[in-house]
Amino acid sequence: MTQAVERATEVAIEQPQEQVQPSTEPKLTFAEYLAYEGEPDVLYELFRGKLIPMPAPTLYHAKICEFLVYKLQRYFADQNLALVAKTTVGVRTEENSSRIPDAIVCQQSLWEQISDRPGAGVLDFAEKPILVVEIVSSNRRDDYIIKRNEYELAEIPEYWIVDPQKKRVRVLANATHEEGYNWVDFSEDSSVVSDQFDQLDLSVQELLNPPVVEQLIKEEQAKIKTLEQEAQTERQRAETERQRAETERQRAETECQRAETECQRAETERQRAEKLAQRLREMGINPEDID
Repeated sequence: MTQAVERATEVAIEQPQEQVQPSTEPKLTFAEYLAYEGEPDVLYELFRGKLIPMPAPTLYHAKICEFLVYKLQRYFADQNLALVAKTTVGVRTEENSSRIPDAIVCQQSLWEQISDRPGAGVLDFAEKPILVVEIVSSNRRDDYIIKRNEYELAEIPEYWIVDPQKKRVRVLANATHEEGYNWVDFSEDSSVVSDQFDQLDLSVQELLNPPVVEQLIKEEQAKIKTLEQEAQTERQRAETERQRAETERQRAETECQRAETECQRAETERQRAEKLAQRLREMGINPEDID
């Protein structure tokens, strides 16, 4: 199935939309949205001026998101990349629209630049992330069509759709292409491939069945502790070898000094014998005739 046909099929299979009554709610500008204070603990997206409260994620949803961010953060650290992976950060997609992806990746310098800014945490048009990730929940149309179009038009370089129901990860890239995003689907028996993160080891099966991040951190810390202990043991062994070598050097030096002393004593005896022989010759006695 071609990408165009698949996209058309996804639109067609959506349930018919209920008739929408004209909204009497006032619309917000993007600036008003940044300053908006709604109900506590409720996140709001903005879609063409209309506030959209986001439902609380399921524990499974949160678990996938937490594991993905963990994997990305470890990858950035291992590869020494100046990137950050964050959650609950908004992304402005249109004049009066702002989405809150499940995860975003942006430059560390950008994150440091905006982290103290007052108001809602939203990346503006000029503060573009290099990756946004959505985990599909109940409203598939939002992630596959509506948000996809917004991220594409905002020229977000890469967009991942993690779909637990279809057991796959769709990687959409090249938003500036003439025909917009192209995509590749990765199933459970494969790993996610990204041109931006070409050394990333991320199994789709593991992502959809994520381990507990705290346990991974414990295992990581235990491994670091083991390595530190092995390094300490190796340092102690090296120090013991160094001390042994120093002892051997000192013993060899002592032997050398003793040999030198013996050599000097022998030379002294030789000189004394030579002097004695010389005196005997002077007395007319051949030293060799003396037993």
